[in-house]
Amino acid sequence: MTFGRGELAVQALKPTTFCVAEGELAALLGPSGSGKSTLLLAISLILEPTTGRIVMTGREVYRDGPVGIDARAYRRENIGFIFQQHNLIPFLTAAENVALPMQLNGAGRREAARRANELLGYLEIAHRARSLPAHLSGGEQQRVAIGRALANEPRLVLADEPTAALDTERGTRVMALLKTIARERRSAVITVTHDHRMIQGFDTVYHLDDGRLTQTTRNPAAA
Repeated sequence: MTFGRGELAVQALKPTTFCVAEGELAALLGPSGSGKSTLLLAISLILEPTTGRIVMTGREVYRDGPVGIDARAYRRENIGFIFQQHNLIPFLTAAENVALPMQLNGAGRREAARRANELLGYLEIAHRARSLPAHLSGGEQQRVAIGRALANEPRLVLADEPTAALDTERGTRVMALLKTIARERRSAVITVTHDHRMIQGFDTVYHLDDGRLTQTTRNPAAA
């Protein structure tokens, strides 16, 4: 992944091979500026890689450009993204924020509302379904953001520093929830973090430094 051209070009990511299996919980660990968020954005096709290849569930979806797909529609149907800043729509309730991706995917309003409330119940925040984001705590907003990411039952869940604004106890709970999602929903989950304390129980830990994967640690005891 290169930004800029000529003498001003900056290579944010070096050539990298990255593979995560269904139901696997993977951490992408590294210091600020190492390329973690850039890699996540490239995997999600929010930011198109300069070059390279992306394969999901055995299907090539990117090779120096999207392959036979509408990138936005494909992302909406197959990828859930949990942003660090939550990015909830301020004038929609918690339930409406979760229902919106389903409606964009063609679900009827009533069905989307039903499934949104089910997800909020799964995340133990159904009692806040009618609350606006401004009336939710940081941890509650995070759970709504997770619910929104799960709305269309994605094969891949990407979380960018999901515990950055949380204390250790709440951060540990969020990481445990992501592990539950990976196991119960059989989604591949990739979590970006710089906090070594947050990676206990992960199946795989990738270390990224200066745009290059430098170490991969597998934890056979994580299951």
